Amino acid sequence: MARASVAESVGVEGAPSGAGESSLVGREASRPEATFQIVPLRGLPIVAVVIAGLVVTIATNRLWAIDFYHVVGGGMWTALDLFLGFILGPILGKLSIPARAELTKRLMPKMVLLMPTLVICTLAAGWQLARYLGYLDASYAQHGWVVASFVVVAVMAIIALGLLEPANVAVLFELKKEQPNGAVIQRLMKRFIVTAGITGAMQIATLIIMTRLATAS
Repeated sequence: MARASVAESVGVEGAPSGAGESSLVGREASRPEATFQIVPLRGLPIVAVVIAGLVVTIATNRLWAIDFYHVVGGGMWTALDLFLGFILGPILGKLSIPARAELTKRLMPKMVLLMPTLVICTLAAGWQLARYLGYLDASYAQHGWVVASFVVVAVMAIIALGLLEPANVAVLFELKKEQPNGAVIQRLMKRFIVTAGITGAMQIATLIIMTRLATAS
């Protein structure tokens, strides 16, 4: 019994980081207040309204509405990537394991809904806007910048939906377990932070391209 107590104590304070983190995360997730929803159900009606509005906007092809969806969606996506990559990411990496787990359980479920919604709205409205304004025509003077924007945004969308979102969901599923694996969570969070930083840097390139298009004669 004494040996087990000593081993548990060393696992938290003196053992390799993987064992200590797994123990800390496991205790943190097992607390009653640690329960959470991977997909926040209360946010689903809001997402449904936003997507329905996007569908109506594209179907009616109204310039103001299309521009609104593209600018607002792109602005929020850009701000979110910059915040995650350059502000929250470094802070998250320096937090203690319990604090990191608690922040993750409060933030990541919202990201499950927010990130795909912003990506869909920005890309769909942006494509429709380019069609409406004739930017897709090869004869357009700034067509090269348009193609560049498509490439950058496509890469960011692949990263957001193919790397960030799966890592996000995987962390949440791991935290739902009775005994979360601290090493797995640490690896997934590292992937989340790194990819968020990459998309944040790419968002700067997007801003340069968009402002170039907006001021082109």
